[in-house]
Amino acid sequence: MSFLIDSGIMVTSQVLFFGFGWLFFMRKLFKDYEVRQYVVQVIFSVTFAFSCTMFELIIFEILGVLNSSSRYFHWKLNLCVILLILVFMVPFYIGYFVVSNIRLLHRQKLLFACVLWLTFMYFFWKLGDPFPILSPKHGILSIEQLISRVGVIGVTLMALLSGFGAVNCPYTYMSYFLRNVTDADILALERRLLQTMDMIVSKKKRIAVAHRTMFQRGEVHNKPTGFWGMIKSVTTSVAGSENLSLIQQEVDALEELSRQLFLETADLHATKERIEYSKTFQGKYFNFLGYFFSIYCVWKIFMATINIVFDRVGKTDPVTRGIEITVNYLGIQFDFFYAISSSKSSNVIVLLLAQIMGMYFVSSVLLIRMSMPLEYRTIITEVLGELQFNFYHRWFDVIFLVSALSSILFLYLAHKQAPEKHMAL
Repeated sequence: MSFLIDSGIMVTSQVLFFGFGWLFFMRKLFKDYEVRQYVVQVIFSVTFAFSCTMFELIIFEILGVLNSSSRYFHWKLNLCVILLILVFMVPFYIGYFVVSNIRLLHRQKLLFACVLWLTFMYFFWKLGDPFPILSPKHGILSIEQLISRVGVIGVTLMALLSGFGAVNCPYTYMSYFLRNVTDADILALERRLLQTMDMIVSKKKRIAVAHRTMFQRGEVHNKPTGFWGMIKSVTTSVAGSENLSLIQQEVDALEELSRQLFLETADLHATKERIEYSKTFQGKYFNFLGYFFSIYCVWKIFMATINIVFDRVGKTDPVTRGIEITVNYLGIQFDFFYAISSSKSSNVIVLLLAQIMGMYFVSSVLLIRMSMPLEYRTIITEVLGELQFNFYHRWFDVIFLVSALSSILFLYLAHKQAPEKHMAL
């Protein structure tokens, strides 16, 4: 009886997660875009529901909610379903929609979709060869075989996003990195943009007048053909001194300049708004958070380096430790929320987003397990099987360090290039 009650709780929560994922998809992510395939929306919502269920089960493990046998059953069921979606269903539909957009393959799209899925499976399976992620005694279709490979991809994505976010967050919110922009700078750039647009209009008007003159003279209908005719049309002057080819080249160059000036003007307006926002109370608050995350970023880079050099596995980071101290000694409770956002609308992009989301959540479980006390991770360890958990933590440190250092270099070059680009324009 208790198993039925526990299963009812889990099914109810999954239905709620599915509904929330559906509303989140329609009202937030893609409210301004159209995704006509309902199967895409269903796959996204199901992936979202089972991803959230994994973290619900982690909370249930800590709080002791549900019977232990029920938790084990739903852990097993949840992992089987999420792996079925990530390894079989989403890759197949991605291939199916890719083939559907190719006219030459449209008649045999199901066949070619299967070929693409088999190609994915081949590379997905070969992914496990260079990594020490699994004991060879597990079967080919065991949960350990699938989750070990999903974990490599997911941990890599997590580390890349974490490394970039750790660097980009303080860069975005700290007023120290804002370049000084005045109204005079914006006005001067807007004046140049208007002058460029006037020049484009003037030259296009000259081209239109020249074409009208050619039409009135009958040169359009009696236009010479062949190689010599092409040479003559390029070298012949129209209306005394007009060369249409040369003027058109000038128009193309001015239009490219106008696009650059427009983007730079929009960037200056955005920077000016950020400067004004930084002077508000909320802006000062985020500026303070920027300094905090800068220190945290340096600490994470330092600890990732230490872990790599000394081949150690980090247990707890400062944020986790701080929450642990706050909960244990101050009695303050924390709620955790994971948000996924995207502005893409095509079916393939939506499915890729679902794939990334599912792998991200599965990999989070692998990494969170190390931070959990031994008495709370027994069932998780049994369900996940004999995976090389230490490898995933070391791999995360390596990719995080590469991502963070690359992001620092990229943002430094972008920040340095911005004033030079403004001066050049």
